Amino acid sequence: MPSHTPATSHEPLPRVLWSLLFGNFVIGTGVMVVPGTLNDIGSSLAVSVAVAGQLITAAAVTMCLGAPLLASVVAGWDRRRLLALSMLWYAVFLGLGALAPDFAWLMVLRVLAVVSPAIFTPQAAACIGLLVTPAQRGRAITFVFLGWSVASVVGVPLGAWIGGTLGWRSAFGFVAFLSLLSAAWVWRSLPDGVRPPAFSRAAWGETLQSRALMLCVAVTLLYSAGQFVLFSYFAPYFKLHLQVSPAELSFLFACFGACGLAGNLVMSRHIDRIGAPRAVMWAVASMGLSLLLWPLTSSLALAALICVPWGLGCFASNSAQQARLVGIAPLLASGSIALNSAAMYAGQALGAGGGGWLIAQGQMDSLHWFGLAGLLAAMAMSWWATRQPAHRTR
Repeated sequence: MPSHTPATSHEPLPRVLWSLLFGNFVIGTGVMVVPGTLNDIGSSLAVSVAVAGQLITAAAVTMCLGAPLLASVVAGWDRRRLLALSMLWYAVFLGLGALAPDFAWLMVLRVLAVVSPAIFTPQAAACIGLLVTPAQRGRAITFVFLGWSVASVVGVPLGAWIGGTLGWRSAFGFVAFLSLLSAAWVWRSLPDGVRPPAFSRAAWGETLQSRALMLCVAVTLLYSAGQFVLFSYFAPYFKLHLQVSPAELSFLFACFGACGLAGNLVMSRHIDRIGAPRAVMWAVASMGLSLLLWPLTSSLALAALICVPWGLGCFASNSAQQARLVGIAPLLASGSIALNSAAMYAGQALGAGGGGWLIAQGQMDSLHWFGLAGLLAAMAMSWWATRQPAHRTR
């Protein structure tokens, strides 16, 4: 296994990475706009919260299957065109979703919209190696993934506030507008000719046969599922237990997101020094601490405080996992990152689906315990992954 590169290079990262960061910001805002507007979607379209939550499950399944499948389909595409078109696709179907006449139409349009996240995030990460030096790789990957953290601190609370005051349709339209801006920025900033090597069938076989890579992907699946058992239902949970207003819900999302941004900034600065495996363990343990303390969320202030460790680890874990996969086998990064994205989305589907089932059984107060079990399993899997022999690309 190649050793992580010491953080000796402090050269500024290329400016083009800002457009990829903004793209991830828009992607993250759009993916997470549903949890923030779940109450309004349910009441507006006359469905229960558990049914409305299946929007998260269906979208996550689509992203899970789409990330690895589309990685092969788009392998030879110029990344400037691919990433710009994926953001344009996002804008169109989010905009159409805002006009959906009923829940069935919204479900179809939502599934079509999330084809874009299945492409943008893994393919943006996979092409970073062609835009930076090897010494900057870990820092560049975590930098671009800061977009998801910024989405959590700015985009998601703003979307929740817009949804709570102007309705979920306005929140969807807001993200569609941001997607148009992102498409234009990517088109203007990314150079022509950025084409990572095509990922062959042999490379897919090597990726799938690598125990180190597959155990790391399993870690992502477990901690993603553990989080989304509860995170998917933040809005109805806090409305039921704390009677929060739209502004208070937005405040909670903002607190969570601010911690996510801080955690990812710290991760970006120190990951090359402490190593990706240790960084992943730290991040998952931090999230687990919040779920362990969750029964204490008896007030808005306590809820915000208890969310701090979760927020610190949430997006930092994703960044560290991507850097970890690239470090294990750089030549297989396109496939391993696509599979990691698929695992993240599969975990969202399992978590949201499982959480919806628990709520339907009257078990909303048990969501955090199931989530904690997933995070503990992820930590055990991560420990096992670090003990695998070094991967040698043939």
